[in-house]
Amino acid sequence: MDALDAKLLLLLTDAPRLGVLECARRLGVARGTVQARLDRLTEQGVLGGFPPEVDMAAIGYGLTAFAVIEIAQGSRTEVAAGLAAIDQVCEAHATTGQGDLFVRMVARDHEDLQQVIDRVVSLPGVRRTNTSLALTTPIPLRVRPLLERIAHGDTS
Repeated sequence: MDALDAKLLLLLTDAPRLGVLECARRLGVARGTVQARLDRLTEQGVLGGFPPEVDMAAIGYGLTAFAVIEIAQGSRTEVAAGLAAIDQVCEAHATTGQGDLFVRMVARDHEDLQQVIDRVVSLPGVRRTNTSLALTTPIPLRVRPLLERIAHGDTS
């Protein structure tokens, strides 16, 4: 990934609906250059798509919680499949440290969250959970600082 790739990704981060031609115009490069770079970034797994950024509270899921889950040895695949079947589970990461999985989930209210937690703890292979509520999100998921660093030639 070079500075032009980073600048292209920054442009699409700010305006994900831009077309290839407009990206080329704003970056001062040929349309084919932009298309080739988008294709390469997609093939390399750097660019996974353009999903809309959805405000969970605005669609009725105002509670966000994080759970550290301890699982039985050898059950990660089955537990992950069970978690994926729970709509309110937004993401899960295999981790080191106290627990084995770190899970972000959302809920409509406290009662809904309790139902989600009950489903999680009933999954075969789940030994223990420790759930915390998010009060605010002072720093949402971001990639801009990293892309700006690359765009300016800082690869350290």
